[in-house]
Parts: sequence; structure tokens; C-alpha cells
Amino acid sequence: MAVREAATVGTPGPRREEEAALLFQRVHYRHDPRWLLPVTPRLCLACALELLPEPGVSLLRKKHMLSCFQDALVRHTSLVTQLVSQDQRVCIRFISVLFGLLHSVEDGSVTDLCIEVIIQLTTQLKLEQTTRCLLDECHKELCNMPSMRGSLATLTLLGKLVDAIPALADELVMEHGESVCSLCLLRQLLKYDLFVSMIMNKDELGESAKNIEGSSGDTSLPLVLKKLLLSRDETLQVASAHCITAVLVHSPAKHAPAFIHADIPEFLFEHLSSSSEMLVSSSYNCLTLLTEEPLFFSKCHTVYGIEAVVRSLQGSLEMNNTELHKQGLLLFTEILTRQPEEIKLFTNSAMCRDAGRALQEAVSSPVLEVAAEAVKATSAFLRKDHQSAPPVQYRELQSLLEAMLNRCAEFSQTLLNRRPLGHASSRDSEKAILQRGKFLLSTLEGFRSACRLAIEFQSEPSAQENPFTVPSAKKEDTLEAFSEFLLSACDSLCIPMVMRHLEQTTHPALMEVFLSILHSLFVIVPHMKEKFSKKLAASSFIRLTLELKARFCSGLSHSALNQVCSNFLYYMCLNLLSAPEKTGPPSEEELSAVSELLQHGLPQISSRSPESLAFLSDRQYMEGAARQRQYCILLLFYLAYIHEDRFVSEAELFEAVQSFLLSLQDQGERPPLVVFKASIYLLAICQDKDNTLRETMVSAVRKFLEGIPDLQLVYTHHPLLLRFFLSYPELMSRYGYRVLELWFSWEDSSCEELDDVTSAGQPALPTSLAVLFQLLRSIPSILLILLDLIYSSPMDTAHKVLISLRTFLRRNEDIQVGGLIRSHFLLILQRLLVEHGASPSEASGNLPLLLSLLSLMQLKNVSEQELDSMAMKLLHQVSKLCGKCSPTDVDILQPSFNFLYWSLHQTTPSSQKRAAAVLLSSTGLMELLEKMLALTLAKADSPRTGLLCSAWLLTASFSAQQHKDSLQVHQTLSVEMDQVLKALSFPKKKTALLSAAILCFLRTALRQSFSSALVALVPSGAQPLPAAEDTVLAPLRTSQVRSLVIGLQNLLVQKDPLLSQACVGCLEALLDYLDARSPDIALHVASQPWNRFLLFTLLDAGENSFLRPEILRLMTLFMRYRSSSVLSHEEVGDVLQGVALADLSTLSNTTLQALHGFFQQLQSMGHLADHSMAQTLQASLEGLPLSTSSGQPPLQDMLCLGGVAVSLSHIRN
Repeated sequence: MAVREAATVGTPGPRREEEAALLFQRVHYRHDPRWLLPVTPRLCLACALELLPEPGVSLLRKKHMLSCFQDALVRHTSLVTQLVSQDQRVCIRFISVLFGLLHSVEDGSVTDLCIEVIIQLTTQLKLEQTTRCLLDECHKELCNMPSMRGSLATLTLLGKLVDAIPALADELVMEHGESVCSLCLLRQLLKYDLFVSMIMNKDELGESAKNIEGSSGDTSLPLVLKKLLLSRDETLQVASAHCITAVLVHSPAKHAPAFIHADIPEFLFEHLSSSSEMLVSSSYNCLTLLTEEPLFFSKCHTVYGIEAVVRSLQGSLEMNNTELHKQGLLLFTEILTRQPEEIKLFTNSAMCRDAGRALQEAVSSPVLEVAAEAVKATSAFLRKDHQSAPPVQYRELQSLLEAMLNRCAEFSQTLLNRRPLGHASSRDSEKAILQRGKFLLSTLEGFRSACRLAIEFQSEPSAQENPFTVPSAKKEDTLEAFSEFLLSACDSLCIPMVMRHLEQTTHPALMEVFLSILHSLFVIVPHMKEKFSKKLAASSFIRLTLELKARFCSGLSHSALNQVCSNFLYYMCLNLLSAPEKTGPPSEEELSAVSELLQHGLPQISSRSPESLAFLSDRQYMEGAARQRQYCILLLFYLAYIHEDRFVSEAELFEAVQSFLLSLQDQGERPPLVVFKASIYLLAICQDKDNTLRETMVSAVRKFLEGIPDLQLVYTHHPLLLRFFLSYPELMSRYGYRVLELWFSWEDSSCEELDDVTSAGQPALPTSLAVLFQLLRSIPSILLILLDLIYSSPMDTAHKVLISLRTFLRRNEDIQVGGLIRSHFLLILQRLLVEHGASPSEASGNLPLLLSLLSLMQLKNVSEQELDSMAMKLLHQVSKLCGKCSPTDVDILQPSFNFLYWSLHQTTPSSQKRAAAVLLSSTGLMELLEKMLALTLAKADSPRTGLLCSAWLLTASFSAQQHKDSLQVHQTLSVEMDQVLKALSFPKKKTALLSAAILCFLRTALRQSFSSALVALVPSGAQPLPAAEDTVLAPLRTSQVRSLVIGLQNLLVQKDPLLSQACVGCLEALLDYLDARSPDIALHVASQPWNRFLLFTLLDAGENSFLRPEILRLMTLFMRYRSSSVLSHEEVGDVLQGVALADLSTLSNTTLQALHGFFQQLQSMGHLADHSMAQTLQASLEGLPLSTSSGQPPLQDMLCLGGVAVSLSHIRN
């Protein structure tokens, strides 16, 4: 009491109340003062011993007392230690009270405080008996504890005690290890490395002793935990797994073998099928740690357990437990990654397929962390030894990769859609970009693994396709299909994702993986490597790779990226050079030299474009390595420019290339052919229209070219290269022919489309032809080179030249180049006839092309143009050429006949007479025509049909001109009339033009009354005796007239406009011929009832069909012979009414002429009594335009129908 009162005297109120709370007032008066702490806080140890276990005291007061005691122990360690150690029994009692309080309260903060006080007190007292007493209490507590949950505080205390007193671990293991192990040491104890080391070392020592003595006993920690794993108590199973994990985290390499030898992995794998998420999670963690030990794999535990892992993963993905998903995928990844190649993990393809499908589901997870872990697992899964169980499931792998790439694309797009607006934090944006970059990198690594797999399987015959596929089935599950999928997926998904990511940031590691993928695809799909390289080059990948090297690979930094960039550029450049689009491929020797050049030079290039241009322009003396680097830079610019990636200034590059070539000349060097080809191309492309090369530069270029055996070796197809060679006379004179020949051989413009010119308009010119035409307008002498090309080039090239020239002449009618072309053609033709006079067809296969061009030149002439001496010489030479040909030389004869025909019909009458005289003097031509006419009854569909048309038209033209001008005949043509009539009576299909040509000939013969000096009608075999009427019609017989009339009627029914006009013209001539000899026969022919049916058949062709010129002429003819049975008075009136209602201004000149003739015929008849009819006729006549009188035919009169030259007016009239 005295002590208590003394202690409280003079103490302020609050302090007095606080210290009173530290004393147990009810019993404190009995306590000896020596148990009272002499300093603040004034705590009585005896009160504490009685207050702390007292159930009636509040927990808050007990906590306050413990807190004050801990504070005193820290601040006044020696005083408190002396106080407690006065009596060892009191000391032990105090620790027992604290231990009891530790297990009697549930407040975690009080429990932690008790543990801290016990630990501090034990470590400060350093009394062996006290420590032993504490261990005994723990032992008793653990032995009597019904569940492991209640032992948590004791085990926490033991763990911290061992941590504070390391030497205690040995005693704990030696004396209490068995009881502790039997209760499943949880992580609270096994967190401490020393304890784990001691207990595991004890197990190892014990195991050695058992091996020596041969005794049995399962006292080691792994075996005890194994028993717990085998128990049916899920709590014990989880606790056992936790303990294994707690041990392994200290050192898997040190402690894992003991658990592996105990076959614990086997039971952990079996627990993966449990429905308990906690047990599965614990097993995942244990197995993941065990994968760090090679013994885990060499003992084939993974082979045993992989099916359980896959099934567990499939099951866990159906649960809503993200952590479990990640743990399972992490374990799967570690197994896939660490599994030795010599030990096959998947023993059959079905298991491998199930694993792939589980990964496919995982990579599609909406949770990014799960998808990211699945992508890593996919990358490890795509190993050759994992996929080699036949048959390889290529379609499953394709589905897995598609899911992975689509998930990455979806994630990237999601982040793009969530871009912060306004002044949102840039930190969030940077974090999102970083997150997307990591996921994209993992995805690319997975895709790279797939590419590596495809390359490795190329050398495996059994992996090419599924050997169990039905032979007749479509083979889709093949390595080839998988390889093409990889290329397609990279093109459609990988490249776009990477390029979008590059718009925001550039990661060297990501680009290293990406470029290595592109490089590997060249090997995976070798038949597509050139096409893929071209697409990459056209997408600016040369520029991209050079920028990466310049940004990250200067000096020795990022050497791996530099190597990948160099390898990618190396193979892409070789692919582009090996199969170029616009130039010939280099030889093997050239390619080998370029390969070595690129291999050494590319790794040295890490400069930006301006620096590279400056280096290329340097005219100082260049050593070998520096020159090679220049070569590489030039080739890169060349390939980039070819594929429209012009990432350097054209003007600067133009100057740099000139300096480079002059530097080579100064040092007396000759660059590799590929390098010089690149130089020429870049000079041509970069040259501005107003900027020309200096004379010294042109001379240098020519000197380099003189050392090259063929221009093709350095030719790159481009219209500007053509302009480059043709713009400089020094180059054109030497290389113009060859460069034009190369240009046309490479030109792939649609020539047929250009040649198909219709009245609707002309197709737009390709850029290449536009450049050529511009050159032709400014340098007409190029036309002469083109003519030589048509004559001497390969057929396909000559054909392109011909069509280009045709197009040029059609579109540039204002340019007078006809004389130039004809004079040069005349020289070619004269040379041909001298060298190959006996057989011109053997001279050149391109001669028909030249002749067709000549025909076109003739067609361009205006109708009234006089034929000059040059034209006459050409007529003579062409007719001479024809006379040396046979009817089978259709290709030569058809354009020749066209030229002759147009020459006759497109000139003035005086020139026609001269031209006809020249042609009639060619006996060879006349003999050929006679042979051609005799072939008329041959198969009509033969290639000669068009030629037969021209032969009959020419014969008709020659006969008319000879008869008109009484020209001298050197060779008579014999024609069998019966054969001609037979050809008309039995026409073949699609021979309307041939029939029209024959009718044109017959019309001419009828008009001449068969008195032509050129054409002689001869009988066909034995002829019957002529009848009386035959004498009148001679040389025609009545049967021939009848046959001809029937033939004409049948041909008219075909309703072909051109053929119909030829029929009407021939019928007119026939009736004139008959009327002159026997008017009755003429009237009889004109009045046949069949004519009425024929006329109305023609009128039934459509609305206003009576206004067609052939029908008007036919009605005029019938009216002329007063064939009222064919066309009545009322029907004539109907026709006139229709004419009065028609818009005459829309009618053609030919129709108006026919209409005018019809009206004149009616007017001359004078039997129109109807006054209104006469007025209608008069009004119609007055309404006709004044231009209806016959005159020169319009220019469109000359046509080319099916390759045959035709004058419509000649056919018609």
C-alpha cells in the first residue's frame, strides 16, 4: 500500500488514471514493491500476472497493458529484464500467461502483440529454461489442437522465434520435429530459410541412415506430406501442398529432388481433377515450382501428368476464377518450355489437339492477364517435339493462331477506341501503349514460334500432310496450306497491327521479332517469296528498316536488331533482284556477287537518308569497303524507287548518282552490272523534265554502256528510261533500236483494247504510251526505228509496236508522217524482194504487220488525194509481192489486197486510172486473183474467206476501171459462171460479206454485158444445147437467170444491210440486162408473186422499215416495171403518208438518195390521179435536203470489216 500511495502522490489526474489502469487495484496492495517498474510507465509485473488471465477484465485493458509493457521493454530493456529475471518461476509464469492469452483471444492485433512481447522477452532474457518451457508449451498446444486453423498462432510464434534465435531451429527439429511434421508445418513456420534447411537436412540424414541400416520408417518431411496428400481430408491436402510450396520457394533446386523422389508430383497431378479450387490452385503452385528441377522431367512426371494438366485447364477455364486460370496457364507454360526435346510430351495427336483447343479458349479470354499468359503458353506449345505426333493437326494450329491474332487485334482496337479526350492524363495513355506493346510482343513471339515450326517441318516427310486422309478428299490439313495461312495471317493481321503500333511508339525488341517473322516467311513459302517481297517493298519496308537501323543500331547498340534488319533486307533485296517485274533477272554469277556485296555491306549501314546521300555523292577516293557500302545504298534506293517508295528527294538523288558515276570513272572502276542498272534507272527517274544531263555525264554513261555486251543486262522497264535514251542523240543513235525493242517486249499495256476503237470514244492512253507518243511528236525519226522493229522483231513485240503506231496515227491525224513512213517501208519492201524474191513469205513473219500498217496509212488519206510517185512505186512493189505469193499466204495477201483496194477507191479519177494500169500490168497478181476466184466454193469458214472477199472486190474494181478507161490487159481472168451462181445459191454461214463481194462482181459484169476484156466467162464442163430464149439472153441462160433471181431473193431475206444493198444493186443490173434483151422476161422477173412476199417480209423488219435504202430502191425497181401485183396503188399511198410523217433530217445521205429516186420514179410514171397524193409527194420532194445528189462518198465510206477493206459506195452502187 505504501508503495502504491507513494507512487501516486503528486501525479496529475490523467497520468494518475493511466497508471491506475496498469495496476490491478483489487490485489495490487498485496504485491511486493520490487515487482513495480521504477520508471514510466509504472507497471507492476505481479498485477500483470493476475490481470491478463482474468476473464472479467476487458480485452481493451489487457491490450493496453501489453502495449505499455512492450514499450517499457523497448525503452528500458535492462530495467525490465532485471525485473522479470528476479525469480525464474515468475518469469516462466509470465510467459505462460502470455502464451495462454495468445490462444484465448481472437483479436488479431492482440495476438500479434502477444507474439511480439514473447519474442522480445525470450530473446532479451536468454534463459535456456525459459525457452525450453516455451517450446514445451508450443508442443503441447500443437498436440492437443483439433484443427490446423487453431494452431496458426502457435506456428507463427514458432516461426518468428526461430527467426530471432537461429540456433533454436536445430533443437526444434531434433526434439520436436516429428510432432511438428505430423501436424503439417504451414507456411508461417516454413517461411524461414534456416528452419527449412534444418528440417530438410534432417530428412536427408535420416534417409541416409535408413539406407545403411535397412530400417523403415516414414518420418521425413516429404513422406509425411505425401501421407497428408493421400488423406481424404481436403484441408490436410491443401495444407500439405502449402507446406511443399513453402519449402520449395526457398530453393527449388535444393529441395525439389526430395519431393520428386517421394513421387509427390504424381499425387499433385491427380489432385488437379479436384472440384476444390483451393486444392487445384495449391497443386498448380507446387508443380510450377517443381518444374525448375530437371529431375521432374527426366522422371517423366510431365508425361504422366500432362493429360491431367490439360483437362484441369479446360475445367478451370469454365470457372470464374482469374487467378486459377493464370496459375494453370503458368504451369502449362513452364512444362511446355522446360520439357526436354528427347522426351516426347504428347504421346498422341488427340492429346495435342485437346491442348491446342484449351489454349485457343484461353487466348480468347476477355481477361487480358489470362489471355497474355495463354499467348506465352501458345508460344511454348508451338515446338516441333510437341507437335510431331502424327498426324500433325495443322487445322487446329491454324485455329489457335487465328484466335491469338484476333485477340491481339481486338485488344489493340479497344485501346485505340479508348483514347483519352481533351486534357486526359498522358500517363494513362503511355501505360495503355506500353500494355498493348507487351501483348503485341507476346503475340508476335507466338507467331514466330509457329513460323519456326513450319520451317522445321519442311525437312520432315511425315509432317507434310495427314497420312490418314482419304486419297480422293481435298487435302487441306497439310504443311503447305498451313504455310500459306501463316503468310496470309501475317499480311492481314500482324503487319497492320505492328504498323498501327509504330504510329505511337517503337520498341526495338518488338521490331526484332517482327522482322524475324518476315524473314522466316521467305523460307516458309518459297514460291511466294518474290511476290511477298514486292508487296513489302511497295509498302515502304525498305524505308522502315533503314530508319530502324539509323535510330537504334548506330555504333554497337542493339546489335541483335541490326543483324535481324540486315538479314531481312538481304533476303528481300535478293528476292526482288532474282524475280524483278520490270527487268530481266541477273545471272547466277551476278546474283552471287550481289549476295556477297549485300551480306557485307548491309550491317554497316546505319545512317539516315541525308547522310547516305552525302556519302553517295562523295567523290574522294573510295576504298573497297566504302565502295561496297555505296553500292548497297544505291541498290536500296533503286529497289525502293522501283516499288514507288521515294523516301529521298529526286533532285538530290539525281545529283548523288551523277557524282557516284563520275567518281567511278575517275578511279577507272566498272561497277557490277546490277549497280550500273540501278544508276541508269535512278538517273532516268529522277531527271526533271527541264533538267538535262551535262555532256560529260552523257559521255560517261555511254562509255559505261560500251563495255556491256547487251543493253538488256542493265535495262529496267519504265517510260522515263525510254525518254532518257531517246532524248540524247548520242544515246539514241547507238541504243535507240535496242531500247525500243526492250521497251515493247516488256510493255504489258492492253494493246487489243487500244486497237478496238469505236465511235463511242477512245480509251485513255496508259502513261507509258503517252510518253512514247510525246517522243514521237517531238522526234519523228523514231518512227523509222519502229518500222524496223515491226519488220525484224519477234512477233509479239512487233504486234505491240504495230498497235502503238496505229493508235498514234489515229490520234494524231494532224501530224504528217505518211511520207516518212511510206518511203522507209518502200526501202524495206525493195530489200525484201531482192533478198527473198522467190518466196517472200519466208522472209519475215512480221511482214503482214508492216503491210497492215501501210493499209492504215492509206486509209488515213483523204479521198481526193492524188497518188504521187512514191504511192505508185508502193503499188508496184506490193502488186509484185502479191504475184510471188500463193493463195495460202493469207497473212501477207490480206493487208496487201486491202492496200491495193483502198488505193483504187481513195483517190481521184485520174489517179485511179494510173493505179489500175500499174496493177493490171502485174501478170503475177492477175494469175493469183484467178486462183483465188476459183477457190470460192472451198470451205467458207477457212481463214481465206476474208481474202476471197478482197479478191472478188479487187476483180470487180479492176474490171470496172479497165472497161471505163479501155486499159491494156496483160492477163485475162477466167471465171466459171455456174460456180459463181452456185456460191450465191448455197451460201455458207457468216459469209454475207463474201456474197456481197460476188454480187458486186456480178453487177459489174451485167452492166458491162459480160463484155469485159479482163474477165472471161467460161463454161463449167459440158453444156446442154441452148434453148430459143437462151439465145436472146446470151451469154446467160434462162436457168442461170432463174438461179440468180432465186439466189438474190434468198439473200435479201437474210436482212443484212450491206448484203441487201448489194443484192438490190445486182437485181437492178440484172433487170437492166434482161430489159435490153427481152422486156417481157424482165417484166416477168419483176412481177413474180414471190417478190410481193419478199417485199413485205422486208417491210416487217420494224417501224419505218420502208425508209431503209435497200427497200426504197427495191420498191423503186418494182414501180419502174409497173409491178402492181407486187406494190399496189394504195400501198404506195401508205408509204408516202409514212414519209410525210417521218423526220427526214435524221436520215442518212444514202437513204435520202434512195428516197429521192423513189419519188422521181413515181413522178415520172404520171398515173397518180389523186390530187392529195400529188400534194403529199410534192411536199415530200421539197422537204428533201439539197445534198441528196450523188457525189463523192464521205470518209466513213471506207471501212475495214472483219479485216477486209470495203468501200460502202462500191458495194452499194
